[in-house]
Amino acid sequence: MKPTGVFYHISFSRRSYLTVGTRLKDFPEAFEELKSFENFKLIECPEVDEELILKVHEPELLEGVKADPLCSTAWHSAGGVVKATEMVYEGELRNAFCYIGAGGHHSGRRIFWGYCCFNDVVLAITNIREKHSDAKFAIVDTDAHHGDGTRELVKDDGKVLHYCICASDFESPDGLKIDRSYIGLSRREYVDLVREFAERAEEFSPDLIFWYFGHDTHVGDYGDIGLTVNEYVEIAKIVKEAAKKICDEKLVVVLGGGSVPYIAKISTLSIIKELLKP
Repeated sequence: MKPTGVFYHISFSRRSYLTVGTRLKDFPEAFEELKSFENFKLIECPEVDEELILKVHEPELLEGVKADPLCSTAWHSAGGVVKATEMVYEGELRNAFCYIGAGGHHSGRRIFWGYCCFNDVVLAITNIREKHSDAKFAIVDTDAHHGDGTRELVKDDGKVLHYCICASDFESPDGLKIDRSYIGLSRREYVDLVREFAERAEEFSPDLIFWYFGHDTHVGDYGDIGLTVNEYVEIAKIVKEAAKKICDEKLVVVLGGGSVPYIAKISTLSIIKELLKP
């Protein structure tokens, strides 16, 4: 069985980014409990290339990120997602989980906000298309907040399915840009929305699936909508099975929002363990 790549950089555990704070303070030591899995592969995140950044973002955004001390981890954060996606797409890894120090989904072409700096997922998509082909991608975003930066960057891209579970409802005429509201839903109903994404993805037939995961939705975290690790594991099973059925298991999970250290530890390790299973 091919390895599951876990992408991490030591800077992500330092107090260098507002949302993160010390949420990854238990890392890298927490990876010890994953070492019993033969297919676990810990990979240090490289820095993203500035030339690639400028293919997605305008120069003024790059300069703004450089000037913002809270974005000091942005280069390794985006670089890890880019590298993970490349390794999964090329078949070197079965799937991957990417830790980050700076978020991505609120970063658009010219503006970044909400503790996000570079749009990691769109950079990864751009890199694959530059090096390989005009591939198709499906993104499910379960962070507590709308992935507005990602939506701006892919809104006219007919080869990207972007499904965002947030606080609003929307569906584009072509059915490829979808927002589903979690307002008033039970935990089970929330998970059912991910099942809907999996059905849409099967129809769309992408070459790789991204899951943008935020544990800010967890009980007691800042975007608390009542979810628990149980739901995260169930979602992991759904997207993993979808990737197996649709795109030769090619799945990249990208960490988004959340700030509570114990939730960060148990949620991410539980998802990774699911990725590591046969």
